[in-house]
Amino acid sequence: MIHVTFPDGSLREYAPGTTGAEIAAQISKSLSKKAVAMALDGVLSDLNDPIVTDARLEIVTRDDPRALELIRHDAAHVMAEAVQELFPGTQVTIGPVIENGFYYDFYRPEGPFTTDDLPKIEAKMREIIARDKPFTKEVWSRDEAKDWFAKKGEAFKVELVDAIPADQNIKMYAQGGWMDLCRGPHMTSTGKIGNAFKLMKVAGAYWRGDSDREMLTRIYATAWHTEEDLKAYLTMLEEAEKRDHRRLGREMDLFHFQEEGPGVIFWHQKGWAMFQELTAYMRRRLKGDYQEVNAPQVLDKVLWETSGHWSSYRENMFAVQSAGDEAEDKRIFALKPMNCPGHVQIFKHGLKSYRDLPMRLAEFGAVHRYEPSGAMHGLMRVRGFTQDDAHIFCTEADIAAECHKINDLILSVYEDFGFNEIMVKLSTRPEKRVGSDDLWDHAEEVMTRVLGEIAERSNGRIKTGINPGEGAFYGPKFEYTLRDAIGREWQCGTTQVDFNLPDRFGAFYVDADGGKKTPVMIHRAICGSMERFLGILIENFAGHFPLWFAPAQVMVTTITSEADGYAQEVYQKLLKAGVRVDIDLRNEKINYKVREHSLSKIPLIFVCGRKEAEEKSVNVRTLGSQHPKSMPLDEALSMVKAEIVPPDVKRALLEA
Repeated sequence: MIHVTFPDGSLREYAPGTTGAEIAAQISKSLSKKAVAMALDGVLSDLNDPIVTDARLEIVTRDDPRALELIRHDAAHVMAEAVQELFPGTQVTIGPVIENGFYYDFYRPEGPFTTDDLPKIEAKMREIIARDKPFTKEVWSRDEAKDWFAKKGEAFKVELVDAIPADQNIKMYAQGGWMDLCRGPHMTSTGKIGNAFKLMKVAGAYWRGDSDREMLTRIYATAWHTEEDLKAYLTMLEEAEKRDHRRLGREMDLFHFQEEGPGVIFWHQKGWAMFQELTAYMRRRLKGDYQEVNAPQVLDKVLWETSGHWSSYRENMFAVQSAGDEAEDKRIFALKPMNCPGHVQIFKHGLKSYRDLPMRLAEFGAVHRYEPSGAMHGLMRVRGFTQDDAHIFCTEADIAAECHKINDLILSVYEDFGFNEIMVKLSTRPEKRVGSDDLWDHAEEVMTRVLGEIAERSNGRIKTGINPGEGAFYGPKFEYTLRDAIGREWQCGTTQVDFNLPDRFGAFYVDADGGKKTPVMIHRAICGSMERFLGILIENFAGHFPLWFAPAQVMVTTITSEADGYAQEVYQKLLKAGVRVDIDLRNEKINYKVREHSLSKIPLIFVCGRKEAEEKSVNVRTLGSQHPKSMPLDEALSMVKAEIVPPDVKRALLEA
């Protein structure tokens, strides 16, 4: 007999080979009807798989969060069946689950699919789902599978069979009369997929990412537990499109990209003002704790060989050398992709004592990393960007205190920008790593304890979790993910413990006993990429920034040319008060000017006419409000001066 342990801790005996479906049926008829899969020792499996050893068993129902991946996986199979029913001769390749949905790649001799084909495919999918055919699994020999696919003209599937390691079974899943190569698992039948899915778009994709191979059509789709979930997702996509930072960047005149500088940003005056405001804010937050430094952007490849980047990261780096043939120095240099090796050199310059630690070096360092052209995306993924990078050189005993100090700073920064839903995850040791197990044990024990304290101190506001095996090769790390105004998650901040780099460069400090000791190096980023963080902020606020951070804070404009002189007076007073202000004296109708500046997302418009000039007042129009308000000029100036004070400065004034 085998022993099966259930989630409530109870233990039951079954004959070896009993399936999850049989166990569910024995527990209750209602559970049997709702069950779609099982989790054996935490791993999802087909409900009809035999259980042959002692195991922990969970019966997975369709409304279980873990079933969402199965819904999407099964829907991909149904999409492939629908395509081959509608378009005979089409070859299927791969169809994985991805974030928020799935896709399937197809080879069609007649030419690629178009968006016009999607409604037909979607309708056929609903028909297949309604048939509610069971998913059944068979294990075939390699030769059987290759012969079966070859006879069907599925050349890509034959390649996939060849690529499966020799020690793995060849699994075939059938749904009615249609079959596919698949590792599984699947739900019990096509009917369990439901109708909360939608085909989204088509794109081109080379077979196996090789531009010398066949061009395939990739059909992207999304699928969810319920129609309500699907509707919420589609609504979020619509909102995300409205908030797209690339579109808002054009409308607000913040930045642009062009072919001569792929992946690097041309900042316009307003966008650069916002970048500088973010930098100034971050500088203030570091003052007193960090030494701001600046390491060279171009360094000999010898340094990158020592750091290990040249051997393991070279494909992401830009190599440079003198452009002139007559130059004597023809050494190969590299644009730095990271700031850390430069900071180790600064630490090494001059003898350091344990009394000098922790030593915190910060840099707003411009770095360059090669990204494929298809991967670049506005400010979110570029080739040239600025890291708000810092490296703390400390002793092992300092790790916990420094992680807490970093955590408090990161959470405070995010809160100042309106992000209150934060997830902190600890990524633990990967299989390939450097450093002794003792070092890893110590670092993980410290960071696990810190993670628990982070959750406890926040009274549950900060969510925490573990990413097993996802740490860097040189040490464990915290990853900070924030949720924006429409529910999207962005991974930004990191705290990474490094046992490797200081040792590679021979960095040391003199300990209390007079001996040399290698410092622990903690890599720390808050925004991560300053450019990406700005892109996140643009989309989070949809361009409606808080006044202190808005790239243009006030626009002064006139109803009639008779008020030009008074408008200039208002403009000068705002300018003197440190407000980012502009003036519009064009001979245009006031409604036209207000609409134009509102579309540019300027938070406040001060309208000046003959009446305002006589009364020394302004008509204040706030972005997003339909109700302008007349205010005395002095009162309006006081209001603006109070609102343009950054939150960290306000706190400092209150504490003073």
